[in-house]
Amino acid sequence: MWEYTDKVKEHFINPRNVGEVENPDGVGEVGSMACGDALKLSFKLDENERIKEAKFQTFGCASAIASSSAMTEMMIGKTIEEAEKITNDDIADYLGGLPKEKMHCSVLGRDALEKAIYCYRGEDEKVIDGNIVCECFGVTDKEIERAVTENHLKTIEEVTNYVKAGGGCENCHEDIQKIIDEINNKGADAAPIKKELTNIQKIRLIEETLEREIKPALQKDGGNIELIDVDGNRVLVKLIGTCATCKASQLTLKNYVEARLQEMVTSDLIVEEVK
Repeated sequence: MWEYTDKVKEHFINPRNVGEVENPDGVGEVGSMACGDALKLSFKLDENERIKEAKFQTFGCASAIASSSAMTEMMIGKTIEEAEKITNDDIADYLGGLPKEKMHCSVLGRDALEKAIYCYRGEDEKVIDGNIVCECFGVTDKEIERAVTENHLKTIEEVTNYVKAGGGCENCHEDIQKIIDEINNKGADAAPIKKELTNIQKIRLIEETLEREIKPALQKDGGNIELIDVDGNRVLVKLIGTCATCKASQLTLKNYVEARLQEMVTSDLIVEEVK
């Protein structure tokens, strides 16, 4: 059972500003019912360019409803410039705090507010690009980086609490930890982080390295290698010819193929054999 403050309970039992604003100036929708939380926020300005009305519709838990309700109260009376300064921590503080496992609900509210403001300004939504790290909840490395940086997160558990990443199958835990380490080591005696590659750039470099550096060496001994797929930082390959039956094939994969790709493409790559 989560430990909720009285204010969280009050906003859950008696949520403020539920519904949709008629003829809104801005609308923002975030989340998905498939992931467990979804929020639609709408607002309208008065003649003095201040938010006179803000309403929400939320599908989610008590914390999601309370966070959305609190956010609308915090918005009303503010200018757009003032409202866009509201952070997820501000929402949580307004409620007297949220359980650490429910901080992602305040992030949901902050994201909806951002999208509604983009809508009002007629701007394209800020695209958080990057690669999907958490397949279960569709969270990208850029979203994780933002959560870690803004909230000074130190552990995978904290990342899960804020953006849900890592809360499913846990296959992404290693990648999340790398992001945490890279951000927290900036400015320390850490090796400089290479410029991030797009998926297309990464795949192209992998293909070029295989063709130019790796395949010729394997073919000399009657073997070969075929690229099957690239899934994030996982490079799936199939060994062919003598390489497929060689007892030292795993050593070849790790000590030569993986090492060469890490050197030529990015140090985060992991090579796995597909039978």
